[in-house]
Amino acid sequence: MNTTTKMCVGVDTAKDVFQLHWVERETGEVRNKALKRDKFLEHFANLSSSIVGMEACGGSHHWARRLMAMGHEVKLLSGRFVKAFAPGNKNDAADARAIWLAMQQPGIRTVAVKTEEQQSVLAMHRMREQLIKFRTAQTNGLRGLMAEYGEVMKRGRAAMNEQMPAVLERLSKRLPGLLIDTLRAQWNRIAVIDGDIKQIEVRLQAWMKVDESCQAIAAIPGVGLLTATAAVATMGNANAFKSGREFAAWIGLVPAQNGTGGRVKLLGISKRGDTYLRTLLIHGARSALLHSKEPSAWTQEMRKRRPLNVVVVALANKMARMIWAILAHGRAYDKQHVSSRPA
Repeated sequence: MNTTTKMCVGVDTAKDVFQLHWVERETGEVRNKALKRDKFLEHFANLSSSIVGMEACGGSHHWARRLMAMGHEVKLLSGRFVKAFAPGNKNDAADARAIWLAMQQPGIRTVAVKTEEQQSVLAMHRMREQLIKFRTAQTNGLRGLMAEYGEVMKRGRAAMNEQMPAVLERLSKRLPGLLIDTLRAQWNRIAVIDGDIKQIEVRLQAWMKVDESCQAIAAIPGVGLLTATAAVATMGNANAFKSGREFAAWIGLVPAQNGTGGRVKLLGISKRGDTYLRTLLIHGARSALLHSKEPSAWTQEMRKRRPLNVVVVALANKMARMIWAILAHGRAYDKQHVSSRPA
């Protein structure tokens, strides 16, 4: 348990009512308190410097920044770690108690508090990802409607754009004009979504031009605009991780383990952490592996003895470690660099 002289407070955040759990250090009295949203900061303004634990969920980074500005220490915990300390019925008081217990465990992994700028970049990534889902849904829906009338188009967006005018022209001779106008409006809506996605990418590019960290890791083969900006914003503070291996494990690019009786079996990657960043790294590694003009001896040797997808994930793991090393040590990317174990 935590032996610090500071009081530890577990906070279960919500939209309107926040639940607090703590133990008075002088008397050992267990306290629970529910606070309205507008009274939350007022409560901590009247407390001496404390350690506040919260789940890393919606709004937690905002409250963490506000509490840190008051002089409190904040620990953001993954919900996966907190859940282990809430075995009974789920309610706000039990969740706050579970957070209070989890935050005091030795070696607990905390989430770095992000700045507003980092959260802004991630918000743009999330909106771009949502627009892509909308575009895919609109495209598939339009293809399905066309197929209802015997018009099956070739795969791919370019083929669809090429065939769509002729398809609508043929259908206009058989179907009501109201339907044709609606189909044409949906097709035009896809182009509008394309423009919205492009605008977000232009804004991310503008942010990348002024951020030295993004520019540094963008030199890594396989790391482009999306991966560089997402990695810097998601990681927060690189020094929150002890090593590149720890960062790679944090985003789920290491094998999961299943063992008993001293025998450990390595499984597929754990897929923990941020799915979006892990996906970008894997796609970037695949692109670098298949299109690199000067493949490294390491990847060439691994491809001789391992399946392609295994090599791709291994390269993504290596890219994650390089990203951490560049950001943590403030170095530029050097493809000739040879790492060595610390003494």
